[in-house]
Amino acid sequence: MTAEDDLAIPEEPLAASILTGFLGSGKTTLLRHLLAHPGMEETAVIVNEFGEIGLDHHLIEKATEDTVLLNSGCLCCTVRGDLVTGMRDLFRRRVKREVPPFQRLVIETTGLADPAPILQTVMSDPLLSERFRLDGVIATVDAVNGGATLDRHIESVKQAAVADRILVTKSDLAEPGTLETLEERLRELNPAAPILRVVQGEIAPAELFNAGLYDPTTKTTDVQRWLKAEAYEEHGDHHHGHSHHGHHHAHDPNRHDASIRAFCLTYDRPLDWDRFNSWVEMLITLYGADILRIKGILNVEGADEPIVIHGVQHVFHPPVRLEAWPDEQRASRIVFIVRDLKPEMFEHTLKAFNEDSSAPLASA
Repeated sequence: MTAEDDLAIPEEPLAASILTGFLGSGKTTLLRHLLAHPGMEETAVIVNEFGEIGLDHHLIEKATEDTVLLNSGCLCCTVRGDLVTGMRDLFRRRVKREVPPFQRLVIETTGLADPAPILQTVMSDPLLSERFRLDGVIATVDAVNGGATLDRHIESVKQAAVADRILVTKSDLAEPGTLETLEERLRELNPAAPILRVVQGEIAPAELFNAGLYDPTTKTTDVQRWLKAEAYEEHGDHHHGHSHHGHHHAHDPNRHDASIRAFCLTYDRPLDWDRFNSWVEMLITLYGADILRIKGILNVEGADEPIVIHGVQHVFHPPVRLEAWPDEQRASRIVFIVRDLKPEMFEHTLKAFNEDSSAPLASA
């Protein structure tokens, strides 16, 4: 078998999910319950230090230096160095049948990690991007200490801001008022992500996975669930002055999330693809470090089908052309999650790059 065969491209890219969350937020407990669940069969997990998982001994069938095969059929391994190398090696061993033929990968970040570089790794490495697709980001937030953690650690704010699912852990230990206040703060920070309460890490895998562009259980693309642009109409950062993010909490210097904005731009007429690309290239060149995530569905001139885009800071996933629009609305909808950037700048520059169009532009 050649080296190229060792990294043979699968017929369908394998789903990769990112599990993030600050120190003490319950990732270990969550993983332990998930890996014992029958719905997690054919799943591989990459963690930074295997010992941190604290797996029950009865889950372990056999172990090597860096790999553990669980009775449930899950595979768990450690990566202490480069994530790209670890993912390539794991996939190569799958092709060689040295490990079970897993169909899903979960990557657990360290508690202090900024999730953006890991997302970039999955999306930008040419070998990995053909073999894995980003399914979604799952973030755990401690119900008891989550508010203080968001105040003190910008990494925790980023983790929640870019998530597709937010799990409020230890929800049974928090005072009702504290829990509701935290959840409202998380909704303002990330309007589109479902917020799920978790006790002792117990949650069905079906609630966490298949959150991305492609759902292997239905063989369809669910942009409505992935984008959820309408959520920003209630919680988004409005350009006319009643933002939940940039103004309401600006007086509190301890609120790291005061610098994070989530908003949606809607453009009613078809976009010129070349001009749109030029606009995006300008944005990521000048502000890439502060553009935490971009998700959108576009109505492009000359294309009957919509185009889906997804980016993290300086890196963009290849555009995906859908077979049909997910609803009756044909407007382009682009969600931005940014740090210390104003929605007006995005509105004005998009207009400038499409100045020959009289299409109305709105910020939701």
